This record gives sequence, structure tokens and C-alpha cells, in this order.
Amino acid sequence: MIARPSGVREVYSRLSAIREARNARDLALLMVRVGLAWIFIYNGAAKLFGWFGGGGLHQSTQFFANVAHLHPAGFFSALAGVIEFFGAIGVGIGVLGRLAALALAGDMAMAMATVTLGNGIASNAPGQGYALNIALLTMAIGIALMGTGRFSLDEALRRLWLSRRSPAVTRSTAAGAPAAGSV
Repeated sequence: MIARPSGVREVYSRLSAIREARNARDLALLMVRVGLAWIFIYNGAAKLFGWFGGGGLHQSTQFFANVAHLHPAGFFSALAGVIEFFGAIGVGIGVLGRLAALALAGDMAMAMATVTLGNGIASNAPGQGYALNIALLTMAIGIALMGTGRFSLDEALRRLWLSRRSPAVTRSTAAGAPAAGSV
């Protein structure tokens, strides 16, 4: 039978005593990556392709010209769509995740600087408030700082690469040949 904790301190000490915090960290990173990726894929696909009820590149260009006041609006609209769509795929599956997350953070910083900052934290104005921008920016910075974790394609490729390298080194040293780099 599992004993029920008697207070907040006991709950905290039980949670902090978990030895395998690495699994929790990597699972949390995966959840944040997938959530962040879905939001950006949705918005990037709407900007680039008109998916999910979006207006496509033409309508995005109009928004960038008239609301964000970015010129050349077509370039910045396409750039934002590419960063959001393809950067989100990179973050979601964990390929060049830190770089992709940094690009997404820059995208959100630019969105705040050009559109939402003047609207306040919550607004119904075009572009809305900057609350979502802050949330997405901090999530992206967290991934850029921490990496994509063990549950990513980068990690799987790294493990595959290491496993293909190490058997050759192990076989040669086991057979009595000197290891690479030894005299």
C-alpha cells in the first residue's frame, strides 16, 4: 500500500528524490517541442500555403505591409512562413532543433516588435496582444538552451553514428592491434 504524503514538504521531498529525472526532463522537452511545433506549423502553413483557413502568401504579404509595416513585405512574409513552417518541423522532430528554436524565437521577437507590443499584453486589435508571443518566445528559448533531448531525431542519428564507429575500434583493439591514435 502506498502511504499518503502528510504535507507539502513531504510531497516535495518525494518528487525531488526521483533518481531518474533525465526521463522526466526529456519527456517534458518532447512535449514542449511538439506543442511549439504544432502552433508554428499551423501558422507557417497558413502563411505559405493558405492551409487551415489561412490566406496564403498574398494575404500574409498584405498584413506584413499594412499592419507590421515591413518592406519588402513579400520577402518578410515568405521568410516568416519558412521559419515558422520548416523551423517548427525541425523543432518537432528534433533536427537542428537548437538552431530552429532560435529562429522561432527571433520570429516571435520580430512579431512583438512590429505588431503586438503596441497592442498591450491582451488585445483585440489586428495582431492581438503579445501574451502568446511571450509564451512561444520563452518556449523556443528554452529549447534553444536545453536542446531537443534524447527523444529527437538528432539524438537517434548521433547514436547510430556512434554505434557504427565504435565496433570497428573495439574489434581492432580486441584483436591486439593498437587503438587509433596510440603509439
